[in-house]
Amino acid sequence: MTLYYLKLAMIGIRGNPAQAALMVIAIALGVGVCMSIGAVNYLMGKNPIPHKSDQLFYVQLDNWDPNHPFNTNEPPDQVTWRDADALMSAKRGYRQTKNTRYSMVVRPDDPEIRPFQVNARGNTTDFFDMFETPFLYGSGWPSESERGRFDADLVVVLSRETNERIFGGVNSLGRDIRLGEHLFRVVGVLDEWNPVPKFYDLTNNPFGDAEDLYFPVDLPYQISSSLQRTGNTNCWKGAPGGFRGFLGSECIWLQYWVELRNDQERDEYMQFLNDYVAEQRENGRFQRPTDNRLSNVGEWLDKQRVVEPGAQMMLAVALMFLAVCLLNTVGLLLSKFLGKAPEVGVRRALGASRRTLLYQYLIETSLVGVTGGILGLLMTWLGLEAMMAIFGSEAANLMKLDSTMVVATVVLALISSIAAGLYPTWRACNISPASQLRSQ
Repeated sequence: MTLYYLKLAMIGIRGNPAQAALMVIAIALGVGVCMSIGAVNYLMGKNPIPHKSDQLFYVQLDNWDPNHPFNTNEPPDQVTWRDADALMSAKRGYRQTKNTRYSMVVRPDDPEIRPFQVNARGNTTDFFDMFETPFLYGSGWPSESERGRFDADLVVVLSRETNERIFGGVNSLGRDIRLGEHLFRVVGVLDEWNPVPKFYDLTNNPFGDAEDLYFPVDLPYQISSSLQRTGNTNCWKGAPGGFRGFLGSECIWLQYWVELRNDQERDEYMQFLNDYVAEQRENGRFQRPTDNRLSNVGEWLDKQRVVEPGAQMMLAVALMFLAVCLLNTVGLLLSKFLGKAPEVGVRRALGASRRTLLYQYLIETSLVGVTGGILGLLMTWLGLEAMMAIFGSEAANLMKLDSTMVVATVVLALISSIAAGLYPTWRACNISPASQLRSQ
């Protein structure tokens, strides 16, 4: 019977194509606008590492100006070199990493490939295990490569795209690449990895692409001092003494993450942070009230307001627009189904049940909904393209449809059309057969 009702639905749509087109367009517009905004909100608020987000904690310490807080409600969003170095040396977490962003120039040996600039990340080797970066070849560098302050090997992990650009995508382990004026040995190549949002560094475009290569943050002093840092840097007082003075200053420019596997480890690490700050306070630092923070991934995303209130407001407006479109669809369906009142009366008189008619007309509204959903996918894509043109390529990772959103778009259109068709279908099914027969 379903196929028969589907055939009747197609006949009914062909009987008044203009009215059917209006319903499809109304649903497609409502769904397209709603899903365009919804896709952005979905990707903004998506948990990038759900199975581990409650074990990864972002560390905040309040080393800021005693007279002027960094933020009314929050301590600084990064840490100093000296604090990150001290926390790393203590090794009180299961894993820990300090990291920041750089810009570097790659100078390929192949004369056919011109030098090019890449985004790079200085980090420790725990970074790869903590954030579960997938490897195509090799792995992160061994911990022995991080022998201490300013004494790390010149090793590098490449992204898949960078490896393809330099080495044509082949296994490049053990080969050298020239970064600036120095040769680095390739120890690993990542597979596709581009978390959205880029939760491990929310201070530098949380919706940008992951870095092109990774190297030990504790490079020899001569190299570290010549690197171009592109991460955020904030200082509340001067840092005299050149690069060494900068490293010993109160300037914040490193992100610090620690992996803690349970509540006990978290409590112990918080106590360790409190003891560390108390010790530093005796040396004249940390003159503000103690305000150490450990925020897991979800909490850190909330604190950094990755999902802007404006985006949520736009989603609310989009939902209201969808409601208006559905109201128009209700009106069109009501006109269509009530126009079939004589037909309904005759069928009821011949023995058709309300359930049978309800099922038939819901099949017809579902067909309209699926068609509207397919067109809504096109509307959604156009909406995302328009937003990308407005916000630029930096937001490209937010302006895309994944398989989840494609399915959600069609399902939303189907549910919306069925919801819009319930009242008109109910009205049509409750038409009195006797009144229609008398009118005939």
